[in-house]
Amino acid sequence: MNRQKIESLDSYPFKYKLSTRWRDQDPFKHVNHAIFLNYLEDARTNLFKRWSIDYEKKSVIVASMKIDYLAQVSHPSELLIAQRISRIGTKSFDIEAVIFNNKVPCCASTVTTVCFDFINGKSVDVFEEIVVNFNV
Repeated sequence: MNRQKIESLDSYPFKYKLSTRWRDQDPFKHVNHAIFLNYLEDARTNLFKRWSIDYEKKSVIVASMKIDYLAQVSHPSELLIAQRISRIGTKSFDIEAVIFNNKVPCCASTVTTVCFDFINGKSVDVFEEIVVNFNV
């Protein structure tokens, strides 16, 4: 994903709000790049609640993550993480997310996620609830 592919906030049906924390800053007084991964994980975990992920038989694992940093964020800031399912495969799907700071995109990511059964130790077909949300 690059800056040109980021669409309007309305094109991302799943939204998650969070506030920066003082500890998120680095010595340069802006939010450290690694912290954005935590923000994206918080939003993704919240999205997983829609699908009743149980972390045993009906679970997911991150297979790949691409992240683009578009603008610095300083503390304090109120952020909005907008997400959508951008691709569905047989056993994996992509979650596209953009972190907005005052409606300005500051970070964009694509996470490839695999549906997984930890009890049997194998990947499984994409859960029906996720397929339904792909068409939201």
